[in-house]
Amino acid sequence: MESLQNHFLIAMPSLKDTYFERSVIYLCEHDEKGAMGIMINRPVGIEVNELLQQMELDEEPAEVKSLGAKVLIGGPVNPERGFVLHTPQEHWNNSQALTEDLMLTTSRDVLSALGSKDAPEQFIVALGYAGWSRDQLEQELADNTWLSIPASQELLFSTNHDDRWQKATESLGFDIWQLSNQSGHA
Repeated sequence: MESLQNHFLIAMPSLKDTYFERSVIYLCEHDEKGAMGIMINRPVGIEVNELLQQMELDEEPAEVKSLGAKVLIGGPVNPERGFVLHTPQEHWNNSQALTEDLMLTTSRDVLSALGSKDAPEQFIVALGYAGWSRDQLEQELADNTWLSIPASQELLFSTNHDDRWQKATESLGFDIWQLSNQSGHA
């Protein structure tokens, strides 16, 4: 099995009217036990500043001004739990380096730093995650539910949320609407 960690999953048009319709998911983990990812293109409807105020963190957070200022729906699993995908910094309580350029932090300390001089240079705040059990993602890929492409910092941090699915599909080099969700077997 080839790991798709540090790849984007792009929802096929056949996922219409589902939770994952037109979604792009960054895969944080993918191994023999399953997979875990964060949906990166569906805002919850609140801004990071509002979330920080609702959490009543000790310090008054500064205004967060960045493309990532909206809180995203990360996925249907643990939607009450926050996940921050961000550029590398070593000092958070519960962080995992995903690549040389990206970390995932789940501790509150990173949230209290957002908007301050201690904040990661670039970040995405998401609630919940998408998860797959052993072999489940492989089966969904075989069923043509998802396409995958290598992850890019540009799509993660420099592309508007609303444009991420379209930009991801354009990077495939063909019109995704021309694809059938039927797989052929000779």
